[in-house]
Amino acid sequence: MSDDAISADVVGVLTEHIEARFGMNMDQLKAAVAAAPTANPTATGVVKWHGMLLEAQAALERAEHDLLTVLHNPDPDAAGPSQDLLDRVDAAVTARDGRAMYIRWALDPHAAGQQDLIAERQARSRGTRRHSPAAPTTAPARPATPAQPGRSPVR
Repeated sequence: MSDDAISADVVGVLTEHIEARFGMNMDQLKAAVAAAPTANPTATGVVKWHGMLLEAQAALERAEHDLLTVLHNPDPDAAGPSQDLLDRVDAAVTARDGRAMYIRWALDPHAAGQQDLIAERQARSRGTRRHSPAAPTTAPARPATPAQPGRSPVR
């Protein structure tokens, strides 16, 4: 399998998962999110991240093309593959894979952190919000006897 096929598979497989999860193709899902962006926060987030995934995939393909162009250049005076091109490909792979990981996480309702996110969204829709315990407002108690130089106040 070629690298292009593998790269296309990352986007293609995730697109298929998204379409299966929401029961519509990406164009329909984008239209639904555009019409009602707050109706389903998960769908809104997935559509946003899918667009960013497509951008990252395009950047990766451009970086790989530029690197291959340099590698296949028969001109002996041409500079070899520069570290900059290699770094660009690496950064593009990292960006693409990071966005893919987020989409996989967002599509899995049982993933770590998803239950907390779901509970918070439900609380927000009911008009209530979960709050963390309040921070103490009083200073900690001081020791009964002042510390003496060279001696610990605790015995």
